[in-house]
Amino acid sequence: MDTIDSLIEGYRAFRSGAYKQNEAKYQALAARRQRPKAMIIACCDSRADPAMIFSSDPGELFVVRNVANLVPPYQPDSHYHGTSAALEFGVKGLEIADIIVMGHVSCGGIEALYDAGCGHPPEGDFISNWMSLATSVETSVRDQHPDLDKPALLRLMEQRAVVQSLEMLRTFPFVAEREKAGTLRLHGWFYGIGSGKLSIYDAKSDSFTDVADKA
Repeated sequence: MDTIDSLIEGYRAFRSGAYKQNEAKYQALAARRQRPKAMIIACCDSRADPAMIFSSDPGELFVVRNVANLVPPYQPDSHYHGTSAALEFGVKGLEIADIIVMGHVSCGGIEALYDAGCGHPPEGDFISNWMSLATSVETSVRDQHPDLDKPALLRLMEQRAVVQSLEMLRTFPFVAEREKAGTLRLHGWFYGIGSGKLSIYDAKSDSFTDVADKA
């Protein structure tokens, strides 16, 4: 079975299974305006699907995915800004009260950033420019930890990119205003693909702490 056939079979299984069992719920979702509980800015990596990780039902999460879960700075102009447009719609249109930036282990975008810092930028028309948003992360991690090996540097860069994206969120006036008013909360999370572990950023300690498993 090739890829497309497999996807069609997956759809049929969904249609006869989860959809059929929850048909009324799906129809209710379609009949009203969406009211997601939270917005997640995640990487487009196929191994880190927020809906799967958080066992979320349709309608619960407003998910934005891009390479390396980066948030660009607030920069209104005539160019195309997919992440910024989604952020504006989620906060101003849907009045979402929680925004989560979720990074992950083994991020290809962050590895491309690392390689660029070694003088080997990725080929292509778009990735290098997009990842340049996090150049300061790559530089500061290397400068502060010159003795670390590549895997350790990558892990730190992946986590610090989450922190930078939180800072970039606050450059958007409608985000900063709502956070100051207490109607919007920002969160930094980090997911381990192999371990399945989630860790949460604590601004006071400037570190990530694993979420404990349920006893």
